[in-house]
Amino acid sequence: MTETPPPPRARAEIDLGALRANVRTLRARVAPHVRIMAVVKADAYGHGALRCARAALEAGADWLGTATPHEALALRAAGITDVPVMCWLWTPGDPWDQGIEAGLDMSVSGMWALEEVVRAAKAVGKTARIQLKADTGLGRNGCQPADWPELVEAALKAEVDGLVKVTGLWSHFACADEPHHPSIAAQLDVFREMLDHAERAGVRPEVRHIANSPATLTLPEAHFDLVRPGIAMYGVSPSPELGTSAELGLRPVMSLKASVALVKQVPAGHGVSYGHHYVTGEATTLGLVPLGYADGIPRHASGRGPVLVDGRVRTVAGRVAMDQFVVDLGGDTPEPGTEAVLFGPGDGGEPTAEDWAVAADTIAYEIVTRISARVPRVYLGE
Repeated sequence: MTETPPPPRARAEIDLGALRANVRTLRARVAPHVRIMAVVKADAYGHGALRCARAALEAGADWLGTATPHEALALRAAGITDVPVMCWLWTPGDPWDQGIEAGLDMSVSGMWALEEVVRAAKAVGKTARIQLKADTGLGRNGCQPADWPELVEAALKAEVDGLVKVTGLWSHFACADEPHHPSIAAQLDVFREMLDHAERAGVRPEVRHIANSPATLTLPEAHFDLVRPGIAMYGVSPSPELGTSAELGLRPVMSLKASVALVKQVPAGHGVSYGHHYVTGEATTLGLVPLGYADGIPRHASGRGPVLVDGRVRTVAGRVAMDQFVVDLGGDTPEPGTEAVLFGPGDGGEPTAEDWAVAADTIAYEIVTRISARVPRVYLGE
């Protein structure tokens, strides 16, 4: 008889059923003609790009989106060849030729990028699919309004020459997660003006898009032809101001768990972890959790991060170290191997990624995305 192997020291459980449900919830938020691009950049925000991409497509997503060309090419190499895949963060010398061969939609934000993609198209003898990005106010990637006419004109000339096909016009919000921020309306106005210029010049895009997760959830006027949910697809609220995950109809996909490695009695006045920033006030028990900043646990949450152990939420005692941290169990004596839950959906009394974001003075996006490859992913609902 084969014995069941012991659980790993730590694991990130990824609930693909929850991911599919989130995609369906997001689909219900948009008009029937609006397509959904499932954003799986950064290894699907730490959840695993390939499995999450497939689950999102099963649930009705129409496109996939990545940041880097290498992320997009990996999806193609894994067999996802029958849906559009867009990638938007290109640098000089990146593999435009491979992107063309793989049929990727490649974002172009300036003349240098258009020139590189045109050279690559000539070299491989195929038409490149490109999307022109407008900087409507975020101030990051994208073409400034003053430079837009030149880029549009050059892209149309390359299209006439059969070297590119302009498949999309797009942009990105700066403050869509802050309801009623004045930049939202301002960016929409600029986007519409830049769309109008491009279309009057002769661009016939397949898709026009600007909506990220918060805009997908709260700004129907920003949906255009396609929306790009990222963090919402993983069941995390884009910001507390928009509501909790449950209030938005979403369920967190990742749960981070570990097996308590050691439980021991210590006297009052005992220092805990580096620097002795925590000293026991009385005789107590300490539990060792085998996760640290090498696993993505934020050191900034030292002394504040919440953990569910043995039915009670404890707090990180002292500093988070590279591989481990300690919780004060207050005299409780759970057995080594007892499950510690750092975060999950929250319906079992465990903390959420948002709770850890508050503890580390960051955003929940970072909490889930930073969980490192040293933590095995265990997929549920495949």
